[in-house]
Amino acid sequence: MNDPPKPKVTTLRLLLASLVLLAGTFAGLMVYAYRAPSTAPTLTLDKVYELGSQGRIRFAKLLDEDSLVVGQRCTGAPGGTEDAPPAPPVDPAAPAAPTGPAGPADPAAERTSCRPPLVAFQASYPRSDVATQQLIERMSAGGAEVFVDKQTPTAIIKLLLTFLFPLLMLANLFAIMLSGKGGGSAISDIAGFSRMGKGGKKGGKAKKGEEHRPSTGVTFKDVAGAEEAVIELTEITDYLKDPTRFQAYGATAPKGVLLFGLPGCGKTLLARAVAGEAGVPFFAVSGAEFVESLVGVGAARVRDLFRQVKEVAPAIVFIDEIDAVGRRRSGEGSTGGEREQTINQLLVELDGFEVNQGIVLMGATNRPDILDPALLRPGRFDRHVTLEPPAMPGRQAILQLHAAKKPMAEGIDFVALARRTAGFTGADLASVVNEAALLAIRQAPGTQIGMDQLNEAVLRVLHGPQRRGKIVNPAERRRLAFHEAAHGIVAASLGQSEAIQRVSIVARAGASLGSSVIANDEERVLFTTSDLEIRLAIAMAGAAAEQLVFGDRSTTSDDDLVKANNMAREMVGLHGMSTEVGPLRLLSTEEGFLGGGPRLVDAVSGNTLATFDQAVRALVDTASARAEKILTANAAHLETMAAALEELETLEGPALEVHLAKVARWGPPAANGAQPRLGAEATAR
Repeated sequence: MNDPPKPKVTTLRLLLASLVLLAGTFAGLMVYAYRAPSTAPTLTLDKVYELGSQGRIRFAKLLDEDSLVVGQRCTGAPGGTEDAPPAPPVDPAAPAAPTGPAGPADPAAERTSCRPPLVAFQASYPRSDVATQQLIERMSAGGAEVFVDKQTPTAIIKLLLTFLFPLLMLANLFAIMLSGKGGGSAISDIAGFSRMGKGGKKGGKAKKGEEHRPSTGVTFKDVAGAEEAVIELTEITDYLKDPTRFQAYGATAPKGVLLFGLPGCGKTLLARAVAGEAGVPFFAVSGAEFVESLVGVGAARVRDLFRQVKEVAPAIVFIDEIDAVGRRRSGEGSTGGEREQTINQLLVELDGFEVNQGIVLMGATNRPDILDPALLRPGRFDRHVTLEPPAMPGRQAILQLHAAKKPMAEGIDFVALARRTAGFTGADLASVVNEAALLAIRQAPGTQIGMDQLNEAVLRVLHGPQRRGKIVNPAERRRLAFHEAAHGIVAASLGQSEAIQRVSIVARAGASLGSSVIANDEERVLFTTSDLEIRLAIAMAGAAAEQLVFGDRSTTSDDDLVKANNMAREMVGLHGMSTEVGPLRLLSTEEGFLGGGPRLVDAVSGNTLATFDQAVRALVDTASARAEKILTANAAHLETMAAALEELETLEGPALEVHLAKVARWGPPAANGAQPRLGAEATAR
């Protein structure tokens, strides 16, 4: 039975309300405690002493907490002072006042002779017992009534404002920051990873409870283009369905499976398919969720995860991006950090459950190079499955799988579409079908998805959407037409005419101003030096055409130069295809992650690097010279094709074949049908 739902924001609202109440009370008490006790004119302490000695202070109160004396004083006295009122004019006819012997003035007489109005005053004095007693004596000697106010409430309020209220407000702020959306806190993260599969709320991440699925709804029928991986994983499903078959042979199924592959190759889909095929619970977590700033949280989550999995075994635990938690330990500096504690706990849990418990741990990553060796040893992750971009039959199956539930038009050529999408991953192919559906929706309601939408979707995935208003200058349009036509002319001349599918000068977002789609009819794994030299010449054809026709080059060759330079660097430093450098391997792919390019090895001398650069430049220059010779020999066809591109913007299908069929082949084909090396072609010419 599920627990009753708890309010998600009650605790947070109470904390916020209490913080507002504390802040308001703090502000009010500050105003009360530090308000000015009097607005009377301020006198110096010496002046107060003088007035007190003269008996001109009638009343005084000493505010002990504020170190302030406030009171009332006379404005005049018989002795006369600087603030006494002016004397009235003397009447000559009036009798003279009697005079007596001189003597000291009587303070009482002076006090009684002090007449209203009285004037309020205030003065600051040092806060000490000596200064307070001296001030009392001076004013009392002059007949003033003196009182001392200890201001006990004000002292208590100031003490609260200084210590108690700041602590309460800081505690409230920390409680708000540590509180979760469901009223939990980071402390509860340490206590438990989540409440997966029990219907209750979780103390860890907010979505953990949703990641325990009794059935994923995905089976191997929903997976295409990964037949080899499915074969490797079938043993897992057979073991989870019937472990007695393995026990009869004394065999044990893999405890852990690592899925390697480029992003989008279907690692998560395969893990879900294994759980769905076996019909067992599926726990899906991310490696990043184990790593927190608080030390100990990740290890606690690992322990709680495996505890819950053991309760519902047989089950599958899938850790996506496992490199976030399983990164190689460096062994330098202090130990015991959060990441190291987490991976240590994961290793302990992998050793802690037996094979017959029916728990299989699956991890996915595209960074196998940074995983800790302790994870990869037998007994933990026993099986490593590498997922690669699907071959043409696999791409065709994936496209048909995604198109099965969409309104497709008749006559869709999935074979041709699969040939155009060489190198696409499963996610790319799914995006192609989805983009085609979106394009059909834009046209009109009820429009079916046809080849036009699918072809445009391929280009959108490769190069982005069209930007037809990008090129408006006729001179730039002409230059771009010659540039793109040159790629097609050189490719056709070198025997690649069947691979050229589309030539366009329509600009696209995220790509160059034009595009030439060139695909191979066959799936190639190995490439010879001749193959790569042909590709180099095709890549440099656009820049060579601009130099030949216009006398200079433009910035539209940027993308071509990047491709050509990378290809030449790999030929020299990775495959040893140059006489200058020879078989030295200057580039390495061992340290790079899947999908990344090769990197220069560390132990390379300066002279070798200089030779390496010269060899790379020689390959690119030679390819550019070959392309220029081919274009010179086919100048008329280049002019015609460029004019057609200026008019139509895009050439494909029969319209493209008309122009490419007229191009002369560069050099005779070899006996086995392969193209000769460009060096032999140049010699023949």
